Amino acid sequence: MKSYNVYMSGVGGQGIGMFSEALVRAADHAGYTVKAVDTHGLAQRGGIVVSQVRIGETVHTPLVSRRSADLVIALERHEAQRALIEMTATGGVLVFYDTVWQPLDVRLGKAPEVETAQVEALCRQLGVECARVFSPDLPDTRMQNIAVLACICRRNLIEKVSADHFRQAMTDLMAGGMLENNLALFDRELQRN
Repeated sequence: MKSYNVYMSGVGGQGIGMFSEALVRAADHAGYTVKAVDTHGLAQRGGIVVSQVRIGETVHTPLVSRRSADLVIALERHEAQRALIEMTATGGVLVFYDTVWQPLDVRLGKAPEVETAQVEALCRQLGVECARVFSPDLPDTRMQNIAVLACICRRNLIEKVSADHFRQAMTDLMAGGMLENNLALFDRELQRN
């Protein structure tokens, strides 16, 4: 693989940092060269959190250029729309968890809430493949990132990065009950249609 650009976006508290690290380690376990950078911003106050990951032989910097992300991952609908417009390459893929952590403008009534249909329509308009993830029976909302990780694996969106690579990455990052619960969820979500 020459290069594969991944842009991740969410809201503080959703686990973008853990998600990014799991993705980086899975690609590393698959034998790829990986560069990554996180921007935490106002993560502790519910602000935007962004991670950028570049995978491949010709990668020299972790920064993903505007409209050049092969894969955009969002853990919230407003972030899905923003990242889709700003970062996704034509022919790229958007994987988003279908939930809302309302931005301040929405809470104050200054902007409308982004609907699922809007994100999907925008994907069609921009020539981007869209994968919506929603698991109503998650044991913990902080596990939404694992449901998205399983979707990426199930759809083989990162060439040669297998379920075993993702499991090894989770084993690197977690222990005890946290690891057991996340692995169980990952394996369950791999079976979803």
